[in-house]
Amino acid sequence: MSKYSVLPQNVSERDFDAAIQEFTAILGADKVLTTADKLLPYGKIMMAVDTAEHAASAVLLATTVEQIQAIVRVCNTYKVPIWTISTGRNFGYGSAAPVERGQVILDLRLMNKILHVDPELCTALVEPGVTYQQLYDYIEENKLPLMLSFSAPSAIAGPLGNTMDRGVGYTPYGEHFLMQCGMEVVLPNGEVLRTGMGSVKGDKAWQVFKWGYGPTLDGMFTQSNYGICTKMGFWLMPKPPVFKPFEIQFDEESDISDIVEMLRPLRIAQIIPNSVVIAGTLWEAATCNTRRSDYMSTPGATPDSVLKQIQKDKHLGAWNVYAALYGTPEQVEVNWKIVTDVIKKAGKGRIITQEDAGDTQPFKYRAQLMSGVPNLQEFGLYNWRGGGGSMWFAPVSQARGSECEKQMKLAKTILNKHGLDYVGEFIVGWRDMHHVIDVLFDRSNPEETARANACFSELLDEFEKEGYAVYRVNTAFQERVAQSYGPVKRDLERTLKRALDPNGILAPGKCGINI
Repeated sequence: MSKYSVLPQNVSERDFDAAIQEFTAILGADKVLTTADKLLPYGKIMMAVDTAEHAASAVLLATTVEQIQAIVRVCNTYKVPIWTISTGRNFGYGSAAPVERGQVILDLRLMNKILHVDPELCTALVEPGVTYQQLYDYIEENKLPLMLSFSAPSAIAGPLGNTMDRGVGYTPYGEHFLMQCGMEVVLPNGEVLRTGMGSVKGDKAWQVFKWGYGPTLDGMFTQSNYGICTKMGFWLMPKPPVFKPFEIQFDEESDISDIVEMLRPLRIAQIIPNSVVIAGTLWEAATCNTRRSDYMSTPGATPDSVLKQIQKDKHLGAWNVYAALYGTPEQVEVNWKIVTDVIKKAGKGRIITQEDAGDTQPFKYRAQLMSGVPNLQEFGLYNWRGGGGSMWFAPVSQARGSECEKQMKLAKTILNKHGLDYVGEFIVGWRDMHHVIDVLFDRSNPEETARANACFSELLDEFEKEGYAVYRVNTAFQERVAQSYGPVKRDLERTLKRALDPNGILAPGKCGINI
C-alpha cells in the first residue's frame, strides 16, 4: 500500500519519494502538498466522469521562475508529469484537476504580481496568479483611464490563464489572444524563452510589438503543453468618454437567424465594436436565481410552454441581445442612430437602454461585463437544475443566421433527448460565432450524471458530422476533440512535443498532445 493516494503513471514509489524530497528542497515543506485533505481542493468538480480519473498525486506551490526551472529539471530526472494551473478556476472546462490521473499539479496562484501597467501605451505585464479582480482594483486605486476585458464569471479568474486557454470577453478587446503581446515561458528543459521582442536584451518593445523576428511562437504555447507561461503582456483598452450599453429582446426562438443577419454587418464594420452576446431565455433566467424547481418537479427537459412562462414572468426575450457603443459623445450619437435605424427597419426587437433597465438583472451584470467591471453573477447558472454539474460545449460557426439556427436546433434536440435543457448563448466575433452551451446537470444524481456524459459525447459526434468542431473543451473530452481535427495536425503536434519535451513531463494528454 502506497503512502500516496495516487502515484504518477509509470513512476515507482521510490522515484516519487526522491522527487518529492527534491521538490521540498526547492520550495519548502509547506509548498509541497501530498495528503488527501490538502489535495481535495484540486479535485475534479463539475465534469460528468469519475473523480478518480483526474486525481492528482501532489501539488507544488511555486513562487519564482527559478523554482519552476528547478522543478522541471527534477521532473525530467524522475519522469514525473506536471499539470500547470494559474488560478485554477476554469470550472466549466475542468477546474484545477489534471487531464490524467496521477499528474502533479504545479499551482502558480502565489505568483500574483502585477509587474507593470503603462497608462499611456495601455499595456500590462502580469504573473500567472493575478486575477481580474486584482487588476481591476489596481486600475481603480491608481485612477488609471483603462478598461479590462474578461470572461464571465470573471472576478476570480485571471488574464494569463484565460488567454492561454483562448478565452473571450465582452468588450471591444474581447478576443483575448489577439490582445496578448509578449510571453515568458519556461521550456520543458528548464530554459526560459521570451517571445516577440522579449528575447532582445534591453529591448523596451516587448509589450507593444507582437511579432519580433522570425516565426511567431506565442500561439504554440496556448492550448498546448510545450511550455509553462510565467509572464504575459497584453493590451488594455483606454476608457472611453461615453459607454452606452443596450439590450434588444426578441420574442421567438426562430428569430435567431434574423438577429445574426442584422448584427453581422454592424459588427464587421465596427459600428458595434464589442463582442455582442445573444443569450437564450434559460441562460438569463438562471443567472438571476431562477430555478427549475420554481416551475416544475418532474424530470426531463423543460417544455417550451414553461420556457414561455419564464419569459413572461421574468420579462425576458427568447433571445436577449447585449451590446454597447464606446467613444466620444459625437461618435456614440452617430452609431446609435445607425443601430436603431437597422432595428426599426427589421421590424422586430425591443430596445432597452440603461435608463430603461436601471439596476435590474441581468442587464446590470451584462453592462458591467461590457464596461470592464468583474462580477460573479453567472454562477447562478449552476443552480438552475441544482447539484452543480456543468460542462461547456463550445462549437464555432460562421456568423450566418442559417448556421446559428441549425446549430441551436441540433443542440436543443440532443440535449432534450437526454432529458437536459438547452442553456446557450452566441458570442459574436468579427466573422464567427462562439456558440456557448452550458450542459447543466445534477452531479449528486448518478443517473443524470451518466446521461450528461452521454449527451456531451453525442453533441461532439453529431456536430462533427455537420462540420462543426469545438474550440475549447473540458479535460475529460480533450483527446476526443483532438481526434476531430485530423491526423496531420496531430502528427505535427506530436513531432513538436517529442522535440521540445522528449520525456513528456509537461501536461501529457492536454489537448490530446502526447509524445
